[in-house]
Amino acid sequence: MSVSYNKLWKLLIDKNMKKKELGKAAGISNSLIAKLRKNENVTVDVLVRICSALDCNIEDIMELIPDTDSVREAV
Repeated sequence: MSVSYNKLWKLLIDKNMKKKELGKAAGISNSLIAKLRKNENVTVDVLVRICSALDCNIEDIMELIPDTDSVREAV
């Protein structure tokens, strides 16, 4: 299973907020923003700080994507 932060980028567009502004508001580094852009794993603490800064829930900024192999095995 992998993670996608596409919802986060759409939310930033809706709020007319830049990634740099998000980093400042959430107190996260540019390297963490880069990890998010690459859909890499980050700690729950980082996700909670982003949600607090954007006043949203975790499902508003990320989603889990099942691996295609896992889907085939289930069938």
